[in-house]
Amino acid sequence: MSPGPRSLNSTLPGDPPGGRRAMAVWGIGVSVYFVAVIFRTSLGVAGLDAAERFQVNASALSTFSILQLLVYAGMQIPVGLLVDRLGTKKVLTIGVVLFTAGQLGFAFSPSYGTALASRALLGCGDAMTFISVLRLGTRWFPARRGPMVAQFAGLAGMAGNLVSTLLLARLLHGIGWTAAFAGSSLAGVVVLVLLLLFLKDHPEGHEPEPFPHRGAAYVRRQIAASWREPGTRLGLWVHFTTQFPAMVFLLLWGLPFLVEAQGLSRATAGELLTLVVLSNMVVGLVYGQVVARHHEARLPLALSTVGATALMWAATLAYPGDRAPMWLLVTLCAVLGACGPASMLGFDFARPANPPERQGTASGITNMGGFVASMTTLFAVGVLLDATGDDYTIAFSCVFVLQALGVSQILRLRSRAARRERERLVASRVETVHVPA
Repeated sequence: MSPGPRSLNSTLPGDPPGGRRAMAVWGIGVSVYFVAVIFRTSLGVAGLDAAERFQVNASALSTFSILQLLVYAGMQIPVGLLVDRLGTKKVLTIGVVLFTAGQLGFAFSPSYGTALASRALLGCGDAMTFISVLRLGTRWFPARRGPMVAQFAGLAGMAGNLVSTLLLARLLHGIGWTAAFAGSSLAGVVVLVLLLLFLKDHPEGHEPEPFPHRGAAYVRRQIAASWREPGTRLGLWVHFTTQFPAMVFLLLWGLPFLVEAQGLSRATAGELLTLVVLSNMVVGLVYGQVVARHHEARLPLALSTVGATALMWAATLAYPGDRAPMWLLVTLCAVLGACGPASMLGFDFARPANPPERQGTASGITNMGGFVASMTTLFAVGVLLDATGDDYTIAFSCVFVLQALGVSQILRLRSRAARRERERLVASRVETVHVPA
């Protein structure tokens, strides 16, 4: 008798074996992403200081993060193509050099213009990290480990956010702007050395098959083929709808909202930002385990996260009186912690929809979603604050508009993506090689 066909969740023939060596190599890639997130979110704890240092209003302050995210989002598809073509190590090396230079430049920026240029450079380098880490995971671990690998990568990012919230904030107010940002840039030098010495694109015996990587025709084919897959588009909209509420809160507007609108001290506001990060880390572990065991739970988890986030923002903004009670703010921050893990589910729709040679491109398309939404919301909140005299209730109401748009697209694409994924599963089973009796 011949053995039965394997499912997509089992270890496929030719899958990497994983193991300690895989964990060590992948850990180096994750450490690069960890440092990139520290640099990315460093402005979140320095927003009020930046406004005072460069003498700018809310709209100009939001431009720092908007420009950084604009560069990040715009780089996603080019980076995905570069990862597919050049491999992880080369792209990560370029990324580390750029985001370290950006952080160092931000430390010594004498003016608003040079500070903007430094954040743009940082965003360019940061854009090269997460997709590379996802690709590294698919090259070193079996396919069935995909959901957990993605969630652990997101967990490392949240750990970086935690460092910037706790450590960098204290350094900023202890040793000053220049010393804090310049000192933190040394972390980029450390991970660059580790990357150059120890990281490998793939384990021995698992070299990817060569594909033609020449000319604009190849670029167009990669992007078009990835975009045609409903799973890629669904992944983009899941990422779009779930990530941005927490990203906007942590990246820039959370601290001013808690201090200026809710009357909290900076210390208490910092503790609530830390709660968002800690909640993210706990929820990420739960979501990763659930999806690894129950693949069909992806969409219910994503939609329930969007619903809970909208409910808590509505309750906080509509609470009678000038300020929401502490228990409500704590609950809001705990729920915002689920946004990051939910956004990782977008990659779980794009990954099975695309073959290995398109994983970088598909991940780049998916990863654009949340950052486009974040960039839009950062800009809208800044403009509305200036237009309404710092009315945070009106400013943060724009969150609901983007959530409604995202949910409508998710509901439109879900059946098509599910049907296409079933077709690929059936095709995979048909192509499975049977050993004769």
